[in-house]
Amino acid sequence: MRLIARFFGFVFATGAVIFVVGACAAGLVIWTFERDLPDYTQLKNYEPPVMTRVHASDGSLVAEYARERRLYLPSDAIPARVKEAFLSAEDKNFYSHAGVDPEGIVRNLIVLVQGGKRVQGASTITQQVAKNFLLTNERSIERKIREALLSFRIEGAYSKDKILELYLNQIYLGLGNYGVAAAALNYYGKSVHELTVAQVAYLAALPKAPNNYHPFQKRERAIERRNWVIDRMVENGYVSREEGEKSKAEPLGVNPRVLSPNAFAAGFFAEEVRRELGEKYGEKKLYEGGLSVRTTLDPKMQLMARRALVDGLVRYDEAHGFRGPMRHIDISQDWGVPLAEVPNLGDVAPWRLAVVIDATESGARIGLQPRREKSGEIERERESGQLINAGMRWTRGSGSRASLGPGDVIYVEPVDGKPGQFRLRQIPEVSGGIIAMDPYTGRVFAMVGGFSFDQSEFNRATQALRQPGSSFKPIVYATALDNGYTPSSIILDAPIEIDQGPGLGVWRPENFEGKSGGPHTLRYGVEHSINQMTVRLARDVGMPLIAEYAKRFGIYDDLPPFLAMSLGSGETTLMRMTTAYSMLANGGRRIKASLIDRIQDRWGKTIYRHDERVCDGCDAAKWENQPEPKLIDKREQVLDPLTAYQITSIMEGVIQRGTGQSIKEVGKHLAGKTGTTNEAKDLWFVGFSPDLAVGVFMGYDQPRSLGDSAQAAQYTAPIFRDFMKMALKDKPDVPFRVPPGIKLISVDPKSGMRSNGAGAILEAFKPGTAPPDSYAASDSSPRVQTVNPDADKLVGTGTGGLY
Repeated sequence: MRLIARFFGFVFATGAVIFVVGACAAGLVIWTFERDLPDYTQLKNYEPPVMTRVHASDGSLVAEYARERRLYLPSDAIPARVKEAFLSAEDKNFYSHAGVDPEGIVRNLIVLVQGGKRVQGASTITQQVAKNFLLTNERSIERKIREALLSFRIEGAYSKDKILELYLNQIYLGLGNYGVAAAALNYYGKSVHELTVAQVAYLAALPKAPNNYHPFQKRERAIERRNWVIDRMVENGYVSREEGEKSKAEPLGVNPRVLSPNAFAAGFFAEEVRRELGEKYGEKKLYEGGLSVRTTLDPKMQLMARRALVDGLVRYDEAHGFRGPMRHIDISQDWGVPLAEVPNLGDVAPWRLAVVIDATESGARIGLQPRREKSGEIERERESGQLINAGMRWTRGSGSRASLGPGDVIYVEPVDGKPGQFRLRQIPEVSGGIIAMDPYTGRVFAMVGGFSFDQSEFNRATQALRQPGSSFKPIVYATALDNGYTPSSIILDAPIEIDQGPGLGVWRPENFEGKSGGPHTLRYGVEHSINQMTVRLARDVGMPLIAEYAKRFGIYDDLPPFLAMSLGSGETTLMRMTTAYSMLANGGRRIKASLIDRIQDRWGKTIYRHDERVCDGCDAAKWENQPEPKLIDKREQVLDPLTAYQITSIMEGVIQRGTGQSIKEVGKHLAGKTGTTNEAKDLWFVGFSPDLAVGVFMGYDQPRSLGDSAQAAQYTAPIFRDFMKMALKDKPDVPFRVPPGIKLISVDPKSGMRSNGAGAILEAFKPGTAPPDSYAASDSSPRVQTVNPDADKLVGTGTGGLY
């Protein structure tokens, strides 16, 4: 007995020593690793990177900007079935362990000892949170110890639901998606509440190794892993066996969402918004701040704008002939393979790339570029069609039609109503831009900055500095009307010579048609874009005053006071010109062009609003017979409303009798002005209806002549016309609003005198400025502007506007 007692005493003593030594060693290890553990309390205020989403004015999603595609959902917004799927796949004992799962550790040790493959990792969801948020992916014993220690602390500080919320929003789920909300949207086009059992099981199968279960490249493995998760859900009692078997029989059904501004032809618009957000808030907030941006974009009007601009650019380009095929490929084998490798523009639909298979006198047989499967592979089907002879008529005389042969790669467009038939197209060399905005608020409804955003991201609507030519003249004439002139004031249209100073020679501005017409009304000078009248008027009004008005309208920041500038020889942008015309349309109120209505942060708080008007009385708690709320508009009045109406009325005449007559067929009240610079390097048309302002520009990116006979009336005015036809199709014809104080008097448009005869028009006059019944138009008349050869010679070089 004594021997046995001694033995047990020895064992106990030894065990006690080992326990004490082990405890000390464990304590030392814990103390060592705890000294440099990350601060787990930062999880309390954790704000994960969340993508910024850009919406059109109707709520349509236009673009997303993110380094990690993530939409953050609080725990209460995540359906139970989603949680159950991830718990079944990752950590079935999550709600019962304290951060580390002993059962899972033992289970995996047994599997490893038996030489099996690990089916389910030993790391709990809490440990994965610790690793993903606070540690690295380093595979070492030290990292696992820190992970376990952090897990215990996290469990002690946060609720299980909070830990699970962090996990389900942070985890990477493949194809660039982080968190269950973004994955549900981008894999299936659904919210998390709409997912089926099979779909949530597939998402829950992804955290371990998303690339191993790629929905297209490794479909069989993906289905196998998904079904394994469904079995675990059945085993854990979350899903019935019958529902589980039914779910396992479903196809994978992944249909990745492709979001592109090209859906609205809005690449230029979205990029301009992205740049503005980056400048306003910085790159970090743009790509990680979870901003919700409501833009001014009208998707329908945007498509109209692109169509009108593209048609106009193509119209000009095809008038100048076919330049030949884009490239040549070998079609001796499967022509679809080399054709699929030719880069195509994704925003020129319905145009498609094609290769000529064989050519005849009556046309050509073509093969269309194969589309790609979602896996990235080229589709096996080969589409072919007929390039009709009628679709190549515009190539005649270009010298290239005969050279179109087998292997040539071209763009083609389907012929409406004739399946399988196509017409030849080519990417225009000329480019341009179009902007449509609300003249009362500056909200930009549509903006296209070139033929194709995929071809060039340079935005000709906002970034191109070009000469506006005669489209600047309305600002000159508005300055005169605001300072004593009337629409019936007589200005001499005659040759003028201006000494530019020592060594600079004499400047002789010419009219587009090369001849002069004698005395004419101020209205006539705008309607027919008479240069010599404009120079005389600018000289009399004074270029410093015109420069001041140009600054008020935002066209130029500091216009040099040279007379050539009155003909639009200074450089500005289409956005600035359209904004200036909007101020003429709205009665002279200053506006600021804007692509963004409102910006909200990730919590829904509005941090920016374009409309800065104050609503007096809108915040009343209840109705107590107080006055109705009023919107207080504090915007600056940059032009007398009476003057604004006068120049608007004159620009109506541009369309009715002047250089913009092709626009008359729209059949609505419209006003505007053409602009063609020297050598026709820049063509413009800027105009407006009572509620819509539109600017159009056309020119080569490297400025060169568009042709000796090219005019804005021929190319940009039709683009404006085509857009307005579409945009105003279902709108009532509303006349321009006449401000109080304007007197409408019937006058002869040629002489400006009162008249009720044939051809008389209603002219707008301010109080006390109406013309007399008759007068003598002579140089001594105060209403005739003449040139004193010895007068101010302040003038500079410049090409000037012609027409």
